Order: sequence, then C-alpha cells, then structure tokens
Amino acid sequence: MTYRAPVDDFRFVFEHIAGLPELLTLPAFSELEPDLIEAVLQENAKFASEVVAPTNWDGDQHPPVQANGVVKMPASYHHAFKQFVAGGWQGLRHPEQWGGQGLPRLLGCAATENLNAGNLAFSLCPLLTDGVIEALLLSGSDKQQKLYIEALVQGKWTGTMNLTEPQAGSDLSLVNTRAVAQADGTYRLFGQKIYITFGEHDLAENIVHLVLARMADAPPGVKGLSLFVVPKVLVNDDGSLGARNDVWCASIEHKLGIHGSPTAVLLFGDEKGEVGAGAIGTLVGQENRGLEYMFIMMNAARFGVGIQGIGVSEAATQKARAYARDRVQSRAIEGSAAAVPIVQHPDVQRMLSTMRGLTEAARSIACVAAVTDDVSLEHTDPEVRRTKQALYDYLVPVVKGFSTECALEVTSLGIQVHGGMGFIEETGAAQFYRDARILTIYEGTTAIQANDLIGRKTLRDAGATALGLAQAMQQTLRALNTESALAHVENAAGLKLIHANLTLAVEAYESAVHFVLDHAKTDIRAVYAGSVPYLMLTGYVLGGWHLARAALVCSAAQRESRTTPFMQNKFATAVFYAGSILPRVQALNLALSQGAVMTEALTRSDLTV
Repeated sequence: MTYRAPVDDFRFVFEHIAGLPELLTLPAFSELEPDLIEAVLQENAKFASEVVAPTNWDGDQHPPVQANGVVKMPASYHHAFKQFVAGGWQGLRHPEQWGGQGLPRLLGCAATENLNAGNLAFSLCPLLTDGVIEALLLSGSDKQQKLYIEALVQGKWTGTMNLTEPQAGSDLSLVNTRAVAQADGTYRLFGQKIYITFGEHDLAENIVHLVLARMADAPPGVKGLSLFVVPKVLVNDDGSLGARNDVWCASIEHKLGIHGSPTAVLLFGDEKGEVGAGAIGTLVGQENRGLEYMFIMMNAARFGVGIQGIGVSEAATQKARAYARDRVQSRAIEGSAAAVPIVQHPDVQRMLSTMRGLTEAARSIACVAAVTDDVSLEHTDPEVRRTKQALYDYLVPVVKGFSTECALEVTSLGIQVHGGMGFIEETGAAQFYRDARILTIYEGTTAIQANDLIGRKTLRDAGATALGLAQAMQQTLRALNTESALAHVENAAGLKLIHANLTLAVEAYESAVHFVLDHAKTDIRAVYAGSVPYLMLTGYVLGGWHLARAALVCSAAQRESRTTPFMQNKFATAVFYAGSILPRVQALNLALSQGAVMTEALTRSDLTV
C-alpha cells in the first residue's frame, strides 16, 4: 500500500468546514489564488507519497546511529530532507520577510499532516524547527532574528527545544541547568537535557537549540527560568559558521517507536567543543521569563503533535482499508458461494468506519483551529482578533489531546483489521501503533492538555469560549431539523439520526462545562479528576458537530443532483459517527459528573499512598 494524501477531504474541509473563502477576504490573503492553493496541495501530496513515505520503513528498521557524539541518519532521510529543503516546505507558512511563503496556517495544516502520514519520525525535525522560528519571531532580539531565522526558514539549519532533565520532567521548576553570565554579554551553560528530539543529526549544517536554564541569582521555581539560544556551531556576525560549541550528544534513546527520530541526551558544558568549558548561548528576551517564551514554542509543537496524530491515523486507515479489500476470508454473513474480501464483513466495516470517522473528525477540528489562528493574527478588527485568539487557545489542547488519543485507537484498530498479520512487523501496521504511542506523552501528556483546557481555557473566562461553541452548535442543530434539509428521502433518516444524537451530545457538553464552572471552587479535585473525560468529550462533540455540518453540505448536493462518490462516503461517515461514536459523550459526561464520589472513594484506596 502506498500512502495517498486525502486531497479531496482537504478541499472539502477547507471550503465547507474551516472557512477558507472567508479567510481569503482578509487583506493578508486576498491575493492568494485558488489555483495556488490547489498547486500546493497537489505538490505536497506528491512529495509526501513519492519522497517521504518510502523512508518510513527504512527509518524504522535502520534507525540513526550515534558514535563519539555524532549521529548519522539513514541515507533515505538525507535524500528526502534535501528535497524537503529544495521544495521550500519548511517556510510554507512563515513570513516572506525571512524567506518564507507567508501562506495561511490552514494550508500548512494539510501539508504537515501529509508529511506526518508519510513518515512521522522524519516529520519531527521540521516540527521542532517551526517552533524555534515562531519563538524567535515573537521573542528574539533583532540580532538573533537576523542570525538564525532565515537559515531556519530555508531548512539549512534545524531547531530543537530543551526543557526536560533527568529530575525535571513535567515539573520544570526542578530544572537546574546553569547559565553563567560572561563579560561580552553571552552566557555559558552547564547541564544535561534529555529526550531532545533531533538533538543531534547530520541532515543540516547547524542545529539551533532553545534551552531553559537558571542564572545564579534567579528566584526558585519556574519564575527563575530563562531561555537561551545555543547553536551547535557558533554563528559569526556575518552569518557564517564558526567554532563547534560545547554541546555534546552523549547518547540517543532506544524507543518503542519513531525509531527514525534521534532522541538525544545532550550535555552542555562538558568541554567537548572548541570553545572551552560551557556552551555559549545568548539570552532570549528578558531574564526569568524563559518559560513564557518557551510556551510559544510548546504551543506550536502541541498543535503540530495533534496533526501528527491525524497523519498517522490517515496512514493506518489507508493501509487497513487496502488490506481489507484484498484479504479474502469467510463467506458473507448473508450467505455467498465462496469466501469474500473481509471488507464485506459487518465488524470490519465497523472498525474501518470508526477509523475513518475519528480521523476525519480530528482533521476538521484541526483545520478549524488553524483558520481561527490565521484570523486571530490577520483580521483588521482588534475585537475579532481577541475572540479568535481565545478560541484558538481553547482548541489547541483539544487538537493535541483528542487527536493523539484517537490515533492510539485508530492504529490499534488497524492491527485488528489485519488480524494475525497485523502483529507481524513486515505488514507495517504495527509500526503505526508503535509510532503513535508517544504522541499522547510528549509535549505534555493528555492529562496536562486536559488540565490546561480546564484551568486556563474554561475557568479563566468563566466558560465564555466553551459556551460560545455550544451556541454555534445549536445553529447547526436547527439547520438539521428544517424541512429543506429533510426533503430528500435518501438522506432523511441519516439526518434525523445525526440531529437526535448531536442534540444529546451538545446537551452533555453544556452540562460538562457547567459542572466544571460550578464545582471548581468547591471540589477542585473532582473537577481535575475528570479532566481527561472532559477533554475527550469536547473532542467527540466538536468532531460530531463538524461532521454534521459536512452531512448538510452533502445532503444539499444530493438534492441538487450534484453528489459525488466522495460526498456519499462523507455522508455515510457522518451518520456512522453520530450513531456509533457520539454516544460515548453520554458516558464521559456521567463519569465527569460523578467525580466527587469517585475521588472520595479513592482517598481511602492504596492509590493515594
């Protein structure tokens, strides 16, 4: 099976769900022609399927090798990365001022998904580079921007984020990497960082590390963290490369999945470079505001990891569907003269429909979030920018948490569709599951995303953004229940099912939001005990809402005799999602509302010891 980018679905979601036509009315994008958007989609699809996807198995079976501080990447990665740079893909959505193409995040969303579907491990390198670019654009000094951004946008250099230490995982208050001020205004860094994605490799001529560290007189905890740019190779004032910095790769991790991505242990100040003791770095922004600046990069990375989940889900779905069409096993349930392809068996159809439904729901949520971000940055009305920024902030933990949790289910179902062959590495189905397993962990676990969704995104504005979404969903419910929507006999039953189950789901969503608001001050433990159910509930409802909107578009096309096989499939997926997946929302809301009783019982169990 060769991966093929879902260009038809991107077009549909762009046009009918995410709001591309409205986006193109903004001055920043008014000159962006539909032909250019189509060309980018087609070229990226070709690049992902013909160049990136063939590296996936090779990187998994022949991972990077580390020796004496040097990490050598597979030859296939060198070939793909060279074409990635030549195609200008790193700069797709970055400013033209720095050599980028300045295209909307929405288009970047599709291109990134395709890259991840082709090879998730390979895609991690540009994902982290994007984060470094965004952080420096917003917080870097003029000199830092001049020295680093253009080379990063061009893909000549790559970037990393350095937070985690052996004693400091999610609790960054425990970071103890030291930064010592020098007379020339630079700093010397000493410490160890772990789990640094693409922290060392030989694909690019330089690696730009963003590093959290603590100055000698800094206050304790996260308030005393500062952010530093620490290049692998020092950069001269004219942009040329100088001496090798004192940053050393001690080892790379042996992981369950993403074997093609070198996850490095980096030593700063181990006297391995050419500059003496201490890695030379420069301060980003102001002292002791490092975590604030790093969150710019983390937010970008979290959104990107959500897209990774969608990409690997799409690839796993395509592989499972192709196998089910080819694999002949057992007679049809209603009787047949001979064995039939397993795609004809009801439970295989259920699994494949679940895979497709979750993938397309997550894609719609991510694309809507991407447009929301575009509008928040480019709209001419400050109030619109403010409200869209709040909505984007609300959606980011959902994109990250929901999409990656769905990826675990989708890739696991992919193995199940393959049966015993799915457990055999050579089929490739197992690799998708192994690769997807990290997605719910890095850049903040699902619980961290869920805590963020509750604390910073629901409670902070007293539920205004969350309940605003509920009002928008009510508009769709009214549209589903009109005479014109139900006029076509072939679609009426499906639309009625969508309306009935989405109504229950929206009611459950509103109930969940009010539970969080009502109990935050009286029983905060119960609220946070249900944080992940709250996040997943939100994701399922938003996904069902967007698929319901898609069903309305497809139904209108059928009434007007302009339907297509794609739209028939889309409508079927929306009906299946409403009937089989949306009911999960009721159970999650029940679990959330009973959190107080459950947490009280748990206080008397051995889990509290």
